[in-house]
Amino acid sequence: MPSSPIRKLVPYAEAAKKRGIKVFHLNIGQPDIKTPEVALNAVKNADLKVLEYSHSAGNESYRKKLALYYQKHGINITENQLMITVGGSEAIQFGLYSCLDAGDEVIIPEPFYANYNGFATAGDIIVKPITSTIETGFALPAIEEFEKLITPKTKAIIICNPNNPTGYLYSKEELLHLREIVLKHDLYLFADEVYREFCYDGQTHTSILNLDGLEENAIVVDSISKRFSACGARIGCLITRNKNVIDTAMKFAQARLSPPSLGQIVGEAALDTPADYFEEVYQEYISRRNNIVEKLNSIPGVKCPNPGGAFYAMIELPVMDADKFCQWLLEDFNFEGKTVMMAPGSGFYSTPGMGKNQARVAYVLKNEDINQAVECLAEALKVYKD
Repeated sequence: MPSSPIRKLVPYAEAAKKRGIKVFHLNIGQPDIKTPEVALNAVKNADLKVLEYSHSAGNESYRKKLALYYQKHGINITENQLMITVGGSEAIQFGLYSCLDAGDEVIIPEPFYANYNGFATAGDIIVKPITSTIETGFALPAIEEFEKLITPKTKAIIICNPNNPTGYLYSKEELLHLREIVLKHDLYLFADEVYREFCYDGQTHTSILNLDGLEENAIVVDSISKRFSACGARIGCLITRNKNVIDTAMKFAQARLSPPSLGQIVGEAALDTPADYFEEVYQEYISRRNNIVEKLNSIPGVKCPNPGGAFYAMIELPVMDADKFCQWLLEDFNFEGKTVMMAPGSGFYSTPGMGKNQARVAYVLKNEDINQAVECLAEALKVYKD
């Protein structure tokens, strides 16, 4: 298993904190936004006598309510076409292992969410990366580049939209191009749509479940972690209209018994979150994005594209090895008793040598903390020697 670029430096951060250093965590997508009160109150007020197993697919009441949520967003599915999972991560795992066998190949635009690579590795699935570049803002590569990678063992394409780690938002036109190649070669199209609410600058999100003709091919991964700032609830879902995929995923679901009961209480109640909660959160992320992009690009040698969604940016640094630099920030550097933690870029690539001078930042901290974190980075780059 590959190490997580998001978490592998945690021991160094913990050691820095024990030395009295304040660490600004830009490495992980853990928002400081408050979880909706309606969700927290549902757990506080739960009248439970026994904390029992749920159905392996998740509580029926939650699945029905969740199906209504998607229907309100123009995605016509039923409670039997979705499965509650232990976070979006388990949905990725169940989906991959239901659709691909050991030795099969999956095409993923890189940089990509590191867990895709981890779960593929665990299942002996071969990742075929197709590289997007910072020069284009990490736009989807040309469809011809996908065609070059397809072999008889190719079974699927995975995208994350909006993207983690780049923040890139795929247009409807790009998704239609993907639909074309998926139908031509009879592939599965996985879309991680966890960040669907976070689309900026007047752009809108298109779900692959709304693309005609993909009824048997489309598989969506979702989660309450970011939408409701409830990462610790560990509740996600797998959605597909392909009955064979759902039936196969159920075997994995039964093997792990059931998703968390308390987490499902959070997830079901969170669907009653008032609309003004999302408006406030949306405006906060816009402010944070604009702030961090402007400040990062003002540092000599740093390049930061303007993300169209989610709350991440993949940045280029004036260093030879971002892994070493990010570790040095925690081990050997502080500015006025503070330092910054980032996720080294190489862990978001499958192609050897890619991302060596890049890092992912998550603008999940309030602007005051972002300002101090970027100041630490700027001061570090002034004194760092490769």
